[in-house]
Amino acid sequence: MSSQPISIPGKVKTNFNSLPPIAGSIDDEDGSMVNLVSLVDFILQNKDTLNTNEPPQPATIKQARTPPLKKKWKRAIKKSLSMDDPWASFHLEDIKTERATRHRYHSTKQTWVIDEVNIKMATEAFAHGAMRECFRLKKKSNFAKSRDWKHAGNFVAKSYMETVDRQVYFQDVRLQMDAKIWGEEYSRHNPPKKVDICQMCVLEMKDRPGKPLFHLENFIEGEYTKYNSNSGFVRDEALRQTPQSFSHFTFERSGHKLIVVDIQGVGDLWTDPQIHTSTGTEYNEGNLGTRGFALFFATHACNEICRSLDLTQFDLHPTEFRDHEKVVQLQRNSDTHVRGSTYHCTRARTRPSISPMDVTQFVILERQISMSESSTGSMSPPVGSPPPDFSFEPSSPDDISMSPRDSHLSESPMLTDLPRFFGNRRRRGVSESDSDTLSRRAASNNIQITEDDDIMVPEDERAAMFMNQQHKASSVNQEMMMRAKLNHQKAGGSILGQIHLDLARYHEIGRFAEDENDRNMDAALYHLEQAAKCGVLEAIIGMARMYVQLPHDVLEEMSVDDTDDNIAEGLEWMEIAAQAGDRASLLYLAKAYDTGNGLSSHRERDWTEATHWYQEVLENNNEDDEGTFDATMDDPPYTIQARLAEMYREGGFDLEASPTKAGDLYNEAAEGAMAAMKGRLSNKYFMLAEECYGECEEEEEEGE
Repeated sequence: MSSQPISIPGKVKTNFNSLPPIAGSIDDEDGSMVNLVSLVDFILQNKDTLNTNEPPQPATIKQARTPPLKKKWKRAIKKSLSMDDPWASFHLEDIKTERATRHRYHSTKQTWVIDEVNIKMATEAFAHGAMRECFRLKKKSNFAKSRDWKHAGNFVAKSYMETVDRQVYFQDVRLQMDAKIWGEEYSRHNPPKKVDICQMCVLEMKDRPGKPLFHLENFIEGEYTKYNSNSGFVRDEALRQTPQSFSHFTFERSGHKLIVVDIQGVGDLWTDPQIHTSTGTEYNEGNLGTRGFALFFATHACNEICRSLDLTQFDLHPTEFRDHEKVVQLQRNSDTHVRGSTYHCTRARTRPSISPMDVTQFVILERQISMSESSTGSMSPPVGSPPPDFSFEPSSPDDISMSPRDSHLSESPMLTDLPRFFGNRRRRGVSESDSDTLSRRAASNNIQITEDDDIMVPEDERAAMFMNQQHKASSVNQEMMMRAKLNHQKAGGSILGQIHLDLARYHEIGRFAEDENDRNMDAALYHLEQAAKCGVLEAIIGMARMYVQLPHDVLEEMSVDDTDDNIAEGLEWMEIAAQAGDRASLLYLAKAYDTGNGLSSHRERDWTEATHWYQEVLENNNEDDEGTFDATMDDPPYTIQARLAEMYREGGFDLEASPTKAGDLYNEAAEGAMAAMKGRLSNKYFMLAEECYGECEEEEEEGE
């Protein structure tokens, strides 16, 4: 290593080799001599040049400019053309050219784009899955000028091995294109690795007999890996943080409306996903509903990416967490780590009653509004949300034409259908300035506001935005707090609770156990309790009946000790079920306070309380909080009215006697029995009513 002249800005160049060696010399690694020069000698020998008053020249640093997107695409295309064709040995160019109709789904506009393409497809399948077989295919772009098929794009055509309805092909395409939207939404939150889902379309071979349909996708070169399945399977040797956090993200970002699973593909470019929805009726037969949610969370262990996105850990029993230790350790050894900042996940700001498919459309709408506001500078993004100008780059040129960004915000049909997402709000007076502001905002989005439209003032708007920004977490405690803040009914309407109920059932049938004797019944009871806390009426009734030692439909083989504390807890659950309108629970409480049987030591026989619950039974002719009605009349209304009459006639246990009220109740019971074709019983009640009225007359005479 030889010494080189050193250039100091504004100074002369100094060559250290020209100076005499001081304090000896040493050899460097390649054997050459290195002269050591003291700083004092250097200053003394160069004092004339060092004292110059010439102004220093600023150093110029050349920064490499980032090539624009167009150049990136040209570079990528040039590189791809220079690569060898992996399908060259199959000579697809020698196969007869076919004309096919291509059906592409536009997720933003919810429309189908139809055109015709030229293809060459192999006659024999090169791969088989559980349901479909795959064929090699060459497709020439409609804009290509060259007739050389050797440079045509490589695609994979997939066909069901068994006969299915033709609509299934179109449903699958819509599913995958909606999943692609969620992949882009995940990438907008700046995770360590961006993800994308392949574009898929339907190919109709119009010149073949029967016009068979195929799914068409780009061929992905590389090692194909399945990371998780639609039934909760997670491959240990392929366990990565990104696919698992993506599925968890879709669950919370959609407000528990859906989850994207069955992640598979090459690296972070995926294909053939499955979407489970809360209703279980959308897309295809692979949609398992909340059961699919339960199967995912039974094997999911939150990782570093989940925590960076502010996703919450799903509640599991301690024994289930111990079963996840292997998964946690494998994820800790992952090469992917969070660097920089991610954007926290917030649920879609919609009314809870919208459908799962509408949630996907609303996520697109939110993105369009954010991009529009960022271009006009009208509003800052909410705290914790991705910046409006952050856009996800398309994975292929075809994605540009089908991307939501190619349509202007004013052309979106969803903006004229906002009540579908938000619902109708109560009108209230607005000031002229507020009205002008809202009108300008609506006009900028091509929305017409009439006198009949619902309008919110800024205070209402901010309050609604705050409530809608609440995180729809995977935690039962946060679910309970949110329901309390919204003054929500104690039963019904919880998707998270239904997932826990499904997990309880899975444990009961031994879904996660190798042997029936190894069933984790403690975990089953835990999930049943979590479901009850979330307000699932079936779980509430199951907990109530189990703890008061009654037969129960959920976890039939499960029982708890017959202790006073358990009876007290069971009565608390029974009251919640009764308040939700469950007739059997209402009757249990009424009879318990009537007879004193089945009460804990903290409660006493109380006919005032009993008459309250009996009256609730008589008035409860409507649906319960979950929309069902118990029509099993083990205790028909006329028998309850007769018992109430008997209690009012006798009095006691904090209930004041009232013969008049007893007579009225006997008459109502007699009429009800007559309508039920119980003539003898009806006559009995009429006679008892006369006796009660007679007692009233005697009391009046004694009073005089």
